[in-house]
Amino acid sequence: MTTEPISPNVPSGTGAATVLLALSLFFTSSVAAAVSQPLELQEIMQELGKQMRFVAGAISREDWDAVASAAPKIGKHRTPALSEKARIMAFLGSNAGQFRAADRQVERAAMKMGVAAQRRDGAAAINAYAEVQQACLACHQAHRQEFRAHFYGNRP
Repeated sequence: MTTEPISPNVPSGTGAATVLLALSLFFTSSVAAAVSQPLELQEIMQELGKQMRFVAGAISREDWDAVASAAPKIGKHRTPALSEKARIMAFLGSNAGQFRAADRQVERAAMKMGVAAQRRDGAAAINAYAEVQQACLACHQAHRQEFRAHFYGNRP
């Protein structure tokens, strides 16, 4: 019977360093891929910006039919895939409710703008447009900088 202690197979210094190097390369490339691929939310925000610019032009021309047709595109905009929504909500944590509330506020104001435009009530449509803008601005001020830092590494 031998009295030598039993030692588990522990990687040598070189082996452990190789494993750590491989893991760091894997995670670095994963983070780089995540940073290089924009969220679908970014594309949705760009679409919303385009619709808001369209509405501003339509209001200036008093083209109420165009405002009415654009309003649901703003208020009922598409949403990211479920997997992306989960990433966003996980990132937002306790602020997720605030984020969702801002989206609901945009929806209500956009739909109100559409109804006003259908009635050809320019003043009400303009006021509702301002409500949409204010809801967008409040959300951007609350979340945009942190989103960019987290998902894009502060890239614009």
